[in-house]
Amino acid sequence: GRNYRLPTERDYQAVWKAQQRLKAILDEWERGGRKGLCPVPDEPLPPIGTLGFRVQRYGMLQWGDLFTARQKVALVGLARCMDTASKGDGTSEDRELISVAVSRCSSFWSSLNMWVSTGEFVANVFGRQALPIVWDFCEVLPVSTESGGFDGAIDWVARVIESWPSSTVVGQVQLADATEHPLPGETTGLFFTDPPYYDAIPYSDLSDFFLAWLKRIMWGHPLLRDPFDPANPLSPKTREAVQDETKRDNGRPKDRAWFEETMARAFAEGRRVLHEDGVGSVVFAHKTTEGWEALLSGMIRGGWTITGSWPIATERPGRLRSQDSAALATSVHLVCRPRPEDAPVGDWGEVLRELPKRVGDWMERLQGEGIRGADLVFACIGPALEVFSRYRKVETADGREVKLPEFLEKVWEVVGRTALEQVLGTAEARARNGATGAVEEDARLTALFLWTLQSTNGQEIHHRDTESTEEDAEEEIDEDNSVSSVSPWCKKGFSLVFDVVRRFAQPLGIDLPKWEGRIIETKKGVVRLMAVSERAR
Repeated sequence: GRNYRLPTERDYQAVWKAQQRLKAILDEWERGGRKGLCPVPDEPLPPIGTLGFRVQRYGMLQWGDLFTARQKVALVGLARCMDTASKGDGTSEDRELISVAVSRCSSFWSSLNMWVSTGEFVANVFGRQALPIVWDFCEVLPVSTESGGFDGAIDWVARVIESWPSSTVVGQVQLADATEHPLPGETTGLFFTDPPYYDAIPYSDLSDFFLAWLKRIMWGHPLLRDPFDPANPLSPKTREAVQDETKRDNGRPKDRAWFEETMARAFAEGRRVLHEDGVGSVVFAHKTTEGWEALLSGMIRGGWTITGSWPIATERPGRLRSQDSAALATSVHLVCRPRPEDAPVGDWGEVLRELPKRVGDWMERLQGEGIRGADLVFACIGPALEVFSRYRKVETADGREVKLPEFLEKVWEVVGRTALEQVLGTAEARARNGATGAVEEDARLTALFLWTLQSTNGQEIHHRDTESTEEDAEEEIDEDNSVSSVSPWCKKGFSLVFDVVRRFAQPLGIDLPKWEGRIIETKKGVVRLMAVSERAR
């Protein structure tokens, strides 16, 4: 490792000089009558209790409080250099490109950046979608060529520009409310979205980390304002489709019910602007079956028929979140089409008879293309949903309407049985607990566990024993993209979210409580398959 030393008198003087320089900058702004924005972001942080934020109780109440004096001076200095350059020969395009580099610098020049000792570099402040308190941070030298320096930021931006595909087609971007789309009806052939999920990520609150500095670099830019609330100095909050009870929309708290209604309206608007022969695509990669049920419910309520689901590799192989867990190595793209207004009523018996064949055929096809484990489980949802969502509603023989959750219970059962057929054989998969010739419960549970933990990217699931890299630091375990939320540095064994294990176990006659402490260990909503050495007792 490197040789570390204690601070010297020269270090203390450098901090004192930065504090004095920062005071002079703010005094100059005060003497000028506080014209324009404060050089250092003075916009308030989200209120205490906002998801992902744990710094307010430690005295950090404004966005500028997340930075040390030296970091503030460096960022203010870059912003002023930008302003000077724009008044010379610089173009607006130059200003925008360099502002992206400065924005990247801000994510390395804060008091929340950690030092990654295994790789000896500075980690990005957003190792995950949150801003927790950090007790031992690392301060980057701004002009350094090492990780986190300005040169590195310029290099990353240049790489993106060089890799950008050339095209003569000019696109248009517009900030609008997805529930009140600016396009007229039936005007587009494609509807594509990667939607939010309940309170998983506070998107707008986190984006303010960058917006606070960008506003000072590109003052007056039309995209750096809230078009729905001129009094809001930060990113739009009121109409953002996330569950956040600390915020209100027309006096109503943005709770779970509000989120579900908003998502249904957004999908209905997407249905409205699409041609009758158009195609919709919805990206989703969430760890819980409840997350899928909420998304699918909104799509069906919005007038869509789900016709397919394709897992597309969007995650970097070997990332931290994929090790010792059933992390989704792909993002599942649900393909859907507008459901006709005169869609018929479906028969529950016919739907149940068609379901196993659809799931089995699709699973066989995807396995032939190398899809495995959790990716395969969730990628089977699309074909299964086509059987159900092509009808305006599905009824039993006595006229009772079958709701989506009841149908999805059957889907999980069919997927689980199909998986066991592949692992253990047809007879064992179909037999319930205690049936003659059936493999015992603990063997079925173990087989399902390991089958779900297979990796699409072809890598074996193993215990973490490699050193971190700089890219790994920005890929910390993310609970929103993983079927496991247990750190790989915990106990031995493999982990799955309890929700997924329960969905498979119940219809297959596996009594989870009976195996607690013997085969599995459940803590904080996560089931760990115990190591063989632990089971031996």
